[in-house]
Amino acid sequence: MTSTVDALLAGLDEQQRVAAEALLGPVCILAGAGTGKTRAITHRIAYGVATGAYAPNRVMALTFTSRAAAELRGRLRHLGAGGVAARTFHAAALSQLNFFWPQVIGGQLPSVLDSKGRLLGQASERLRLKVDTATLRDVAAEVEWRKVSGLSIDQYAARIQERNIPGSMTAEQLILLQQSYEDFKDERRQFDFEDVLLACAGMIESEPSVAMQVREQYRFFVVDEYQDVSPLQQQLLDLWLGGRRDVCVVGDASQTIYSFAGARSDFLLDFERRYEDAAVVRLEQNYRSTAEVVETANQLMRGRSGALTLRAAGTTDASASASASASAAAAATAGTAPAGRSPAVAVHPSDMAEARAVAQSIATQIAAGDKPEDIAVLFRVNVQAAALETALADVGVSVQIRGAKRFFDLPEVRQAVMSLRAASVSISGEPLFKSVSDVLRSLGWTQDPPQARGAVRDRWESLNAIMGLVDLAAPGTTFRRFTDELLERQAGQHEPTVSAVTLATLHSAKGLEWDTVYLIGLSEGLVPISYAKTFDQVDEERRLLYVGITRARRRLHLSWSETGQQRGGTRAPSRFLAELGSRSPRAAGARAR
Repeated sequence: MTSTVDALLAGLDEQQRVAAEALLGPVCILAGAGTGKTRAITHRIAYGVATGAYAPNRVMALTFTSRAAAELRGRLRHLGAGGVAARTFHAAALSQLNFFWPQVIGGQLPSVLDSKGRLLGQASERLRLKVDTATLRDVAAEVEWRKVSGLSIDQYAARIQERNIPGSMTAEQLILLQQSYEDFKDERRQFDFEDVLLACAGMIESEPSVAMQVREQYRFFVVDEYQDVSPLQQQLLDLWLGGRRDVCVVGDASQTIYSFAGARSDFLLDFERRYEDAAVVRLEQNYRSTAEVVETANQLMRGRSGALTLRAAGTTDASASASASASAAAAATAGTAPAGRSPAVAVHPSDMAEARAVAQSIATQIAAGDKPEDIAVLFRVNVQAAALETALADVGVSVQIRGAKRFFDLPEVRQAVMSLRAASVSISGEPLFKSVSDVLRSLGWTQDPPQARGAVRDRWESLNAIMGLVDLAAPGTTFRRFTDELLERQAGQHEPTVSAVTLATLHSAKGLEWDTVYLIGLSEGLVPISYAKTFDQVDEERRLLYVGITRARRRLHLSWSETGQQRGGTRAPSRFLAELGSRSPRAAGARAR
């Protein structure tokens, strides 16, 4: 037994070991990107089980995605703690509801909606509101935000001026639609995902027998990615704890990228104030990335609330401190962010030129022996994938798109392609730009983008990307030939092989890593996104870029383009680039035309 226990601690660094041995009471592990947080918490749980401090069936490890929960379960099984429950908040709440509902309420638990869209559509028909699919998706997001923020419809109505009203709806219509949606659910005895958490919390709060049984079952809690917890999830965690203090939270405020969905890093940052005797452990030794990548990440987050200062493997606290002091001194002298070892920033004349340059660089890497699956291209919005797909296909590189449908599989793109094809049969002789723009305008495209984020903006971006293909067409291309080429692009899609370069949005890249990462589109309007207006919104964009940077293990490439695919309109480099200590974008030399 002693050798088994010792083995659980043997492979940990000093701070990870401190975290693993802090088994009882409130514990806060502040874990920077690439610092081995999952290793630390799984070894902590397994160590608690092996020493007898924990009965495995009384431990609950909570996280936010099914993939992360599955990874925790796999690691715990390997470490001899397979009896520990590792679940998402929703899965844990649903399990408890299924058990207690027949006892407390009677009958079966209401069915859980797969998505809100269809029911919202029916609710809008009841109100005789004409609402398109994209707007309904944004309304669904508002419903989710309201519920996880712990707001009733009346409370939401009082704060509605703080929110972006989806599509062309009025505030009154948005409130009425949400109420109609809730009425529909009640009539049909259905729950949405947020209702699962609300019902579980309500049952524990109102039924002492349920609270007693739940708290008897689970005594020790570990919450991963705690920076992403919402007020509703925190409420449920507090109810599970029931005033007890054996909770370990793990997170990194610099990776809070879901505030728009209700996530609150305040719970992580205020943990020490809430539990004054909490054991606080800082994991800052980065084992993932080179010193160059680590320094770039540190420069971006320097001075931000809750930011950790990462150290690349092999550097010491002293050397990291000296480096930081030297950087600060240089900054004070120059009056700007210090120049460091950060990657140069490549500048390209257009989005397509940027995509082609990235594709060629990747093809060269693969020819030199790098594996495609060790390379990723990260971007801010889904539609940026289209040019990359084309450019990588042209150089014979397979791709897989993570976290989103392929561009030509998006519903709005399918509709646009069909409409363009139908129109091309009867329209001829007009300038291509006019023919295509007329059809896309009938589908909701406008020359100026919607100001708010969400599905309406995503739909516009998709249609705008098709509009941008006009500029890539050869001179003299007819409307019919243009639609022929669209259909050829659409038909050519196929599932990529496993050995493929990953294309992913910055959001969907969270939790992943690659040897080489290309961060593209680093211009104002994309990073930060154009609808990020307030300080908090821009700061979330900063954190999103930080997540992208820290996905790279060995090589990091940064780039932006001076124009989009359409006529006119020049861009400026992202304000964040000036803080990275990178060589001047225009001096980076990547302006091949």
